[in-house]
Amino acid sequence: MSTDDALPSRPRFLTIEQVADELAVGLPTVRQLLNSGELRGFQMGGRGIWRVGGKDLEDYIEQAYLVTAQRIAAGEVLDGVLAEDQVG
Repeated sequence: MSTDDALPSRPRFLTIEQVADELAVGLPTVRQLLNSGELRGFQMGGRGIWRVGGKDLEDYIEQAYLVTAQRIAAGEVLDGVLAEDQVG
């Protein structure tokens, strides 16, 4: 079985509500990620409705894992908490 077979089946394009559900975050967080360009998406139609490609969401998640691993290796994250948030 390839890794693609292990991915959940989802529509080609997701709404920001679906993205928020997938990431278990609020809509403002998804909007911020889109507006900053951290999460790739596009606006369509006269009202500028956002859509995010399923692959773009997977790419964002993969990049987030990579950045987190780099921060852990650099000592910026200790026991799941940012080093600057550590008290003591």
